Amino acid sequence: MELMDKRKQLTSEQKAKIVLELLRGERTVAEIASEYEVYPTQLHRWKAEAIENLPSLFTRGASETEKMRRRYETE
Repeated sequence: MELMDKRKQLTSEQKAKIVLELLRGERTVAEIASEYEVYPTQLHRWKAEAIENLPSLFTRGASETEKMRRRYETE
């Protein structure tokens, strides 16, 4: 896999989409990393962070997180 010399800048929305794809497990990390030109180790970190922060979705006052969840459920 050949990555760009310059770091690729992804938005939070793009990262969330990638993590959702990882969580679905329909493709390998290597396939997803290649498509988005991101190192597999970075994808593993994003996935671990997402899983670690899932409980915050269920706490009161997580309105911003709730909005994000709803947005991605409709996609």
